[in-house]
Amino acid sequence: MYTNITTSQNNAITKIIINRPSKLNALNKETIQELHAAFRVADLDADTKVIIITGSGEKAFVAGADISEFADFSVSEGGKLAAKGQELLFDFVANLSTPVIAAVNGFALGGGLELAMAAHFRIASDTAKMGLPEVSLGVIPGYGGTQRLPQLVGKGRAMEMIMTAGMIDANQALSYGLVNHVTTLDELMPLAEKLAGKIIRNSTVAIGAAIKSVNAAYQDGVNGFNVEVEQFGNCFGTEDFKEGTTAFLEKRKANFPGK
Repeated sequence: MYTNITTSQNNAITKIIINRPSKLNALNKETIQELHAAFRVADLDADTKVIIITGSGEKAFVAGADISEFADFSVSEGGKLAAKGQELLFDFVANLSTPVIAAVNGFALGGGLELAMAAHFRIASDTAKMGLPEVSLGVIPGYGGTQRLPQLVGKGRAMEMIMTAGMIDANQALSYGLVNHVTTLDELMPLAEKLAGKIIRNSTVAIGAAIKSVNAAYQDGVNGFNVEVEQFGNCFGTEDFKEGTTAFLEKRKANFPGK
């Protein structure tokens, strides 16, 4: 079905693996299109409650964008490249109602780090290296990197990472708050699955509402508190709320219908 990625679904988890090992899983136009399709399918799948995105092999999550595709682009073509990529993949992932965990298994550079940052949170192997090296090519991050990195690590650290074009290791990323957990490469996927398992026990409807509310804080002209009030109120009309509160009062485990 796909050329550059593989997908699998098991125990309410869909795994999406970027599979271009000879190119260190670099993002080209076709891969971005395939990732959009895979994320869309997973988000619409009632049996999928968490999505895990990772890279194939042990070297790279995604080592960047495929520079050969846009080295000769004009100003307008460059602008369209960024706009289309953000719409198809990076903003699309950030705003999915299904939680997305990025399991960073190696180099996450440029578009690769931008993809990881679009996920709802990140974990990393102790072999991972992260950075936004775009200024070393005479360009800037164009897939949301200048916006999401400061949100996650603060303005000063983001400015330093972007301006030096340098890489940080997994432990530095952990101290910056860029990733939530660091583990060995062998334990990376088990940890992702363990975290997914904790998420799966909860209401998918409420989680979707929480994602929307958290994201609202980062949208210009949107009052995040108002979005939270609206989403909180909406929860009261769901079957999940009825089941969750009933289960609590009956001192039993909730069995959420996801509606």
